Amino acid sequence: MLVLRLLNVVAPAYFLCISLVTFVLQIFVFIPSMFRDPSTTPLFSPALLHGALFLFLSANALGNYVLVIQNSPEDLGKDFNLGKGAEVADWLDGSRSPGSALPGTHFCRLCARVTQRHDHHCFFTGNCIGSRNMRNFIMFCLYTSLACLDSLVAGMAYISATLSMSFADPLAFLTLLPHSISQFFSGALLSSEMFVILMLYLWLGIGLACAGFCCHQLLLILRGQTRYQVRKGMVVRARPWRDNLQEVFGKKWLLGLLIPVQNVESSYRRQKEK
Repeated sequence: MLVLRLLNVVAPAYFLCISLVTFVLQIFVFIPSMFRDPSTTPLFSPALLHGALFLFLSANALGNYVLVIQNSPEDLGKDFNLGKGAEVADWLDGSRSPGSALPGTHFCRLCARVTQRHDHHCFFTGNCIGSRNMRNFIMFCLYTSLACLDSLVAGMAYISATLSMSFADPLAFLTLLPHSISQFFSGALLSSEMFVILMLYLWLGIGLACAGFCCHQLLLILRGQTRYQVRKGMVVRARPWRDNLQEVFGKKWLLGLLIPVQNVESSYRRQKEK
């Protein structure tokens, strides 16, 4: 448990550090050095267009990241006056639920709260993912993967021009890291160039992981399930996939694709207000 709590603090700091390094490399290294075309007008210059695209992706990723943290799942334990003894222990394995209107209710040890439609605990946000912040979490994964892909392409263009190498051969990228390590220790490669090469593989890993996680979450949403329900083997009520999507993304789903907006309210809160 101590290791998990430490990871819950270190992982968000690690993500913010990677985001800051990516922003600095894109704005102050890749864009000024790779997009220099005096024949184009300043308004439609490749540097300005690429910078606007990267800022759009980064703003959406960071904005949804903040919304995931702010929109914490509701602590249902307060509403049902659960104590800290045996009653809370009943929630640890999901064996106790106040009613069928609270599917997938689970007690998270790290957040110390009972959440509705609990999906999983995200260490990179330090928060549980549930009914209130699922849409923002998916948008965060989507735009993070796109920002990493954009940084990967810009970084490869920078390395190609700096080291005078071509990535036309698919094996060139796979052999780039071992060749770079040998050149770095032999003194033929600068530390700044080696750092950019390492970031290329980090962007590739983060981008693929976020894209895969986003696709997996969308598949579960179409089925009306959460990861917690799948892990526990819980049977969910079959509903049309459109209803499952609308429950998570809401009717104004297109707005959430363009700008980071607050997620729809949970079904449990709507029931309480009624």
